[in-house]
Amino acid sequence: MANVNVKFNNKDYLLSCDDGQEESLKNLTRFLDKKYSELKDKLGNIGENKLLLITTIQLIDEYFDLRQKVADQKKKLDTISIKFKEIKSLAIEYKEDKDIEIGKLNEELDVFKKTIEESKSTYESMLDKTTQSLENIISKTESLSKIQ
Repeated sequence: MANVNVKFNNKDYLLSCDDGQEESLKNLTRFLDKKYSELKDKLGNIGENKLLLITTIQLIDEYFDLRQKVADQKKKLDTISIKFKEIKSLAIEYKEDKDIEIGKLNEELDVFKKTIEESKSTYESMLDKTTQSLENIISKTESLSKIQ
């Protein structure tokens, strides 16, 4: 345990605290003394006990207001967290749907490419047959022309 000298209402006090908490205790005492002095300036010298009670009530009031604000913020954070999880779930679902759709489109594209290759092959085959037929006709025509 550490001992700390603090000043409150222009009086010195020796207080004990856990080791390492000395500065925190000094800061708290300065804060409390400031609140006490502000009330003393506003209300005049109505007695140390009454001023201490009013200071304590004021600090507790501020504490409860702050506590309520923290609770409200926690509720808002929880709501935001739930909404974020919903959005994340929707995004994942959307991505999965799009992946399936892309897969189907890729399959259709492969079928279309295959159809194009088959059509190209059929066209080239027909073109070759047509060319051979024309060459045969031309060669027969030339042969007949020579005979006549």
